[in-house]
Amino acid sequence: MKIQLRFLLALSLVSISIFAVAAEDLGVSSKYSGAHAAASQLPRLHSLLISQGDELVFEKYYNGRDPSRPANMKSASKSVISALIGIAIDKGIIDSVDMKVADYFPDVIAMNDGQAKQQITIENLLTMQSGLETTSNRNYGKWVLSDNWVEFALNQPLVAEPGTRMLYSTGSTHLLSAIITQASGMSTKQFAQENLSSRLGFSMSYWPQDPQGIYFGGNDMEMTPRQMLEFGRLYLNEGVKDSQQVISSSWVEASHQPRARSPRGQGRFYGYGWWLRDLAGMQVPVAWGYGGQLIFVVKELGLVVVATSESTPGASRRGHLRSLYDLVEEQVLLPASVQQRLALAR
Repeated sequence: MKIQLRFLLALSLVSISIFAVAAEDLGVSSKYSGAHAAASQLPRLHSLLISQGDELVFEKYYNGRDPSRPANMKSASKSVISALIGIAIDKGIIDSVDMKVADYFPDVIAMNDGQAKQQITIENLLTMQSGLETTSNRNYGKWVLSDNWVEFALNQPLVAEPGTRMLYSTGSTHLLSAIITQASGMSTKQFAQENLSSRLGFSMSYWPQDPQGIYFGGNDMEMTPRQMLEFGRLYLNEGVKDSQQVISSSWVEASHQPRARSPRGQGRFYGYGWWLRDLAGMQVPVAWGYGGQLIFVVKELGLVVVATSESTPGASRRGHLRSLYDLVEEQVLLPASVQQRLALAR
C-alpha cells in the first residue's frame, strides 16, 4: 500500500511538473499555471484575464475564442449603468441618488399610485430595493415583449416598501438608463461614449434599445474582455484613468459598499450595481452577468480578474459558474493573498 501511495504521489508530481513546463511553453508563468489548468477544463469558458495594478499579467482565450470578439456582458452591464449614473451626478446632470423617480416620470407614476411609489429614489433602483415587483426571472419575457418597457416596469405593483428589501430586477436598471437619457438630453449610449468608454480608450459596441429607443439598461451590452478589464481597472484605481478622474472616488467607494443583503445566498450583498461576495476571506465587488460574465475588483490585492463564458442556457451552466468562482478564489485570489502576506513578513 505504501509503495502504491508513493508511486501515485510521484506520478502526481511528475504530472504537475509536465504541466508547468507545458504552461511555460504556452506563455503562461508558473504563477498562473494552476489557473490555466483549471480554466482549460471548463468547456463553457471563453476568456480569463488577470491584471495586477495596470499590468496585464495573464490573458488566455479558450474554446475557440479570441481577443477581438466582443462578449455579451449580460447583467454585468448593470455595473456600467451604475458608473454612468455616478458620472451624471458628478457632472450635476442628476442632483443626487436621493432624487425621486417620479420626478422623471410624473405621468406614469400618478398620484393615484399612492404615496409609496412616489418615494422610490434613484438609490432604490441602484440597490434593487425599489419595492416594485421584479421584471426579471418569471416576468422577464412579458416585460421585454411589452410595448413600453419603462411604463411596464413602473406599473408593477409594490410588493415591498421602497428601500427595505432586495428584489433583483433588470427593469430597475433600465429605468436608470431612461433617467440618464432624460437628464442628459442624449441617448445613454452617446452619454457612455462621451463620458466613459472614449476615456478608457474604446468605443461602445452593439447595444440594443427598447421600443422607445432607450438603450437597454442592465443587459446585452457588449465589450471585449480587454475592455471589461479597463472598466474594472477604473474602479481599482478609484475612478482615475491616465491621471484623469473619470468617475469620482467617492462614487467608486459608495458603489462597493454593501447596501442590500442578497436573498441568493449567505455572504452575498449588493451595492450600487455591483455584487459583493465573500471570497478568500475578503468581500470582493463583482460585476456579474448571466452564464459567467464576471469582473472582480480586488482592492486588497491590486487585482482585476475578468472572465467571459458561453451565455446560452444549458444543463452545465450552474456547475460552470460554481467552478469559475472556485477557480478565481482558489487559483488566483488565495495564492495572491499568501504571496502578499509573505512579502509583508519579510
